[in-house]
Amino acid sequence: MSLRFRKSGVLIALAAASMLLGGCSSGSDTPSTPPSQGTETTAAAPEPVTLEMSWWGSDERAAMFAQVIDLFTAKYPYITVKQTPVGGPDDLFNRLATDFGSGGSTAPDVFALGGAKPQEYGAAGALLDLATVADIAHINKYPDFSTTNAVWEGKLYGLPTGGNATAAFVNTDILKAAGIDIPTDKWTWDDFVAIANKVGAAGLTNDTGQPVYGIDLRVQDIIGTFAGQETQYGFYDWDGNLSVTPDVITKWYEIELQLKDGKGLPDPTIVTSNWALPPDQQLYTLGQAALTFGYSNLIGTYAGGGETIILPPPTATGKNGVALLPSAFWAINAATKHPTEAAMLMDWFLNEPSAAQLIKDTRGVPFNPDTAAVVTPLLEGTSKAAAAYVESILDTGEVAPPQPNGAANLNKYSQDAESQVLFGDKSPADASKDFLAKLDADIKASK
Repeated sequence: MSLRFRKSGVLIALAAASMLLGGCSSGSDTPSTPPSQGTETTAAAPEPVTLEMSWWGSDERAAMFAQVIDLFTAKYPYITVKQTPVGGPDDLFNRLATDFGSGGSTAPDVFALGGAKPQEYGAAGALLDLATVADIAHINKYPDFSTTNAVWEGKLYGLPTGGNATAAFVNTDILKAAGIDIPTDKWTWDDFVAIANKVGAAGLTNDTGQPVYGIDLRVQDIIGTFAGQETQYGFYDWDGNLSVTPDVITKWYEIELQLKDGKGLPDPTIVTSNWALPPDQQLYTLGQAALTFGYSNLIGTYAGGGETIILPPPTATGKNGVALLPSAFWAINAATKHPTEAAMLMDWFLNEPSAAQLIKDTRGVPFNPDTAAVVTPLLEGTSKAAAAYVESILDTGEVAPPQPNGAANLNKYSQDAESQVLFGDKSPADASKDFLAKLDADIKASK
């Protein structure tokens, strides 16, 4: 499939998702169960079924998902859903590694996966081929570009919860306090560095007396976008090979050194200790940074730090490098004893209007246009701004090749290199070369 064809699919998805339908028809036409009574015979009640469902996220997400499940079990009273939420994705992935290492019988029936995990687990035979439940899961509702990370050797192993795009967030309260003009969507990396350094050198404090920095930076949230600006494809090509070169990554770490030297960046000990903080504990959310990068659906959380606008990241090439990416995928255990009911539960979370009214865009803007038509009119304030940003990326962004099998350590390697650069242990060039050499070796070893 060509890149042009994929881009067309994105635009078609935008046109469909942008329609605000007067009436919201159900995105799920799975027949109700148990079956209705006939005129001469009575159908037997279905046998009781118990499913386990697992995901990561906050207590707030767990409470919301519990409401969605209550609606599901009210419609299908013969199904019981055991809920096993965890705090972070690594908590779930570590559990799944143990469960599938022993055959998968102890793994949840339905669970969330991120990044290229659907490909990795699908390649290992751990996930149900969704073609076997295609009508129940409504896989035809999803544009091709939204499922690339869940396709392995032509088989689909997951469906996306919704789409987000990497964005820059700007605390306009802090910029005003520092006497800095609000940037526009035409800003460059030079503009970005100048703003961050001016804020960092201004000696500002937040409401609790804590220092205010120019940028709250997590390298993993921006380096892929930067690679997309500087190269044709980003980190990978469509054949699953590494396509970025060390000189591109070197440019990024040189920007970080400009920020460090100009006081826009916090001390390296703060940068590295903040890598794994959840959004509600990050410096930007606490009103301690003027700028940050993250996914568009975080704007509601980030606005807790002050008046916030969302912009495309700066660029020096004219390309914004931003790809619309699934927030996560729902997948089904290949060893489940109840594939039909598991598919019904997954479909409920993705395509049922009453569920969509609760979940809204908290798992990204829905890719199914029917579900998007339910959600879009409900969005207000920062959520509406994030959805508008995602729609703009559908017009101007990149259709990025999926992360290939073997590239799961991208974030770790980028953080390791950042630490080496910021602490002065390696030059940007040497750190970048080592980073990409390790990533390339992992990808080649997985083939």
